[in-house]
Amino acid sequence: MGSYSELIKKFSKTRDYLSDFFIYGNKVRGEVGKKSSRTYDDEKRRAESWLGDHVRYEDTAHGRQVSITVDSGHISENPLYRAYRSKSFTDNDIRLHFLLTDILSDGISRSAKELADLMSEKYPCKSSYEEQTVRNKLNEYVKEGIFLTEKTGRKLYYKLSPLTLDELIGRFKGLSDAVTFFSETQWFGFVGNTILHTCGLKNDLFLMKHNYIVHTLEDDILEQIMSAMDKHRFVEIRSFSIDEDGRDCKLLPIKILSSVQTGRRYIAGFASWRKKPVSLRLDHIKKIRPLEVCEDYGARIAEFEEQYKHCFGVSFGFDESPEPVEVRITFRVDEENEGFILERIKREMRQGSLERLGKNRYLLTERLSDPNEMMHWVKSFIGRIERFEGATPEVCERFENDIKRLHEMYGGDASVDVQ
Repeated sequence: MGSYSELIKKFSKTRDYLSDFFIYGNKVRGEVGKKSSRTYDDEKRRAESWLGDHVRYEDTAHGRQVSITVDSGHISENPLYRAYRSKSFTDNDIRLHFLLTDILSDGISRSAKELADLMSEKYPCKSSYEEQTVRNKLNEYVKEGIFLTEKTGRKLYYKLSPLTLDELIGRFKGLSDAVTFFSETQWFGFVGNTILHTCGLKNDLFLMKHNYIVHTLEDDILEQIMSAMDKHRFVEIRSFSIDEDGRDCKLLPIKILSSVQTGRRYIAGFASWRKKPVSLRLDHIKKIRPLEVCEDYGARIAEFEEQYKHCFGVSFGFDESPEPVEVRITFRVDEENEGFILERIKREMRQGSLERLGKNRYLLTERLSDPNEMMHWVKSFIGRIERFEGATPEVCERFENDIKRLHEMYGGDASVDVQ
């Protein structure tokens, strides 16, 4: 029977549990559809260790519900970063890390064979230092910028990089403040946070009111997607939003979309099962695998951009409605006192046009793949909308019914209770 360890080998399983606790929350043990009760208990203990006082419990008739509650405006560091620092390592990993950096600290370049021989001579142990194992670790650190390579003849030599975080932070004034800011605001903020910890610094400058800290659970998936986009590759994605059985789908990723309203992030591109582009939530993706290169990537980007300009949000509509639908909204705006309303319409409308019909009357025309997406935005102008036309019969009917219900609630039938 395996013993509990706070260190983890694969982040994917931990991400699933943290998502259940943080995003969906308030579930009892039997409602978390994962593996055994022991696995649930282990993952809960890890979450408690990383997140401390942010874990909440509530005893109900069905059992104890576990959730994570964080007020991002009152924390200086995303607590979910701690999960990434819990990756396990082998004895050999840690041994090679310190021995290689120690030997190369004298500034002399050496080959993999020379390093393996030196370690066996200076630091003898029961297990020998095989040349191929040493070379694999050296190449791993070359990718991370810890070591540099130089070729002499047919031999490859390795040396310790002279560029260090402490040296960079000291050389460029204000760099530490910039890293501190971006450690909590940008994608891959964990990178900036790691730099701060490595340099012994802390964020004592910035608090972010609207900081979607849960994004860090998606960053490993996001890195793989962006790598595929950079190399123009298809990817195979397993997402529980596609099929309840978790079947895979083939996707050509084109763009990453982020909602400023909900904070959700999406991958948008061409999927194998649809004629139109599709968008998938990053927090629904369980697994991703790179596939072959797309030979006509440039043409697919042009096709995507042509369709994306008709999106109000992230929906590209349905295959059965291939053409964008025209929506026309007539606004009545007090031009003398409500100029800010016109500015807001111009700022937030998409690829449409705003035409002045006369004094205090304006017509907004949009061509959208999915008119449903703009309805929440449109309803924020109720009281200034004179006419709503176009769209689809279903959208128009729903808009009219909503207006009628508002009238009944606030100015019509007094017997209707306001909920």
